[in-house]
Amino acid sequence: MDYENLKNKLQGCYVTVPTPFKDTKNLPLNFDALKDYVEFLLGNGLNSGNCTLLFGGAAGDFSTMSFDERLLLAKEGSKIVNERVPIALGGQTTNTQELEKLAYIAKDYGYDFLQVSCPFYFKHTEDDFIEYVRAASSAADGVGIILYNTFWTSTSVSNQLIEKIKDLPNIVGLKWATPRTDAMEFEDVTSTYSGRFTIIDNNLLFPYSAMEPLNARAFEVHMCNFWPEWGAKLIKEVENKNFEEIARMMVEEAMPFYKLWVEIETNYTSGDGYLDKLCMELVGLPSSRCRPPTRDMREKYRQRALDYMKKIKVPHLKL
Repeated sequence: MDYENLKNKLQGCYVTVPTPFKDTKNLPLNFDALKDYVEFLLGNGLNSGNCTLLFGGAAGDFSTMSFDERLLLAKEGSKIVNERVPIALGGQTTNTQELEKLAYIAKDYGYDFLQVSCPFYFKHTEDDFIEYVRAASSAADGVGIILYNTFWTSTSVSNQLIEKIKDLPNIVGLKWATPRTDAMEFEDVTSTYSGRFTIIDNNLLFPYSAMEPLNARAFEVHMCNFWPEWGAKLIKEVENKNFEEIARMMVEEAMPFYKLWVEIETNYTSGDGYLDKLCMELVGLPSSRCRPPTRDMREKYRQRALDYMKKIKVPHLKL
């Protein structure tokens, strides 16, 4: 398997696709709406050269789906995309057997990547995580593994951990989402390993993270879910090193979105994809709440989200 080619495919916007649910009893999966979501993304600026779509990630509602539902989502997501762009499957779980099953499924359904983070709930050691990653690597032969360093788990990805697993050939990406520290861990790890892995910036540090010697090549962009052209433009501006325009986009257009998200998190579940979904509803995509225990926040924040989207002139807006 040409893992170098896989690594090179992992670039541009890394988009966590929300999982839609029907507004009926038990909130069942809505695959018709999922198709609408994907067609909206791919019909408005995203393509195989500037994006990877992640199904079953954190903002993709994996935590409130049964394991069988996650397998169904994996199948439908792959079927809908139909090889038009690279796709990744969220591999977050608390046990190795489920991770191996997700790895097999990713391979069977034609996924390019499997995103793996340390198991949550119990406080695991680095050696636990290393064995866990090795199990995924073995089960997902032919699929690129993306290590996800996130504060939602019990163990962070450190230089020492990476040194112990860097020789596994199918580990192709490193996604970083932990807060920047005085020790500059993000800069330390990315500058050290950007030649070995594709770095995915989930800290909103672009264009800084795209510059030498950090060399991030992919960026988690939630705004793509309701404004995919914004993400495509961001990638183009990064390629052109148009730092002044990137700074304007981040401050004037992205920052208000994330400030509203942080405000919502003071009253609702932290980290869920409810604001993506609400903004998607406002551009005419099928409405979907997040499943309980996250409460439905759509009525309370619909006007605030609409005012924000009007102010920054989001296209496709349904007034």
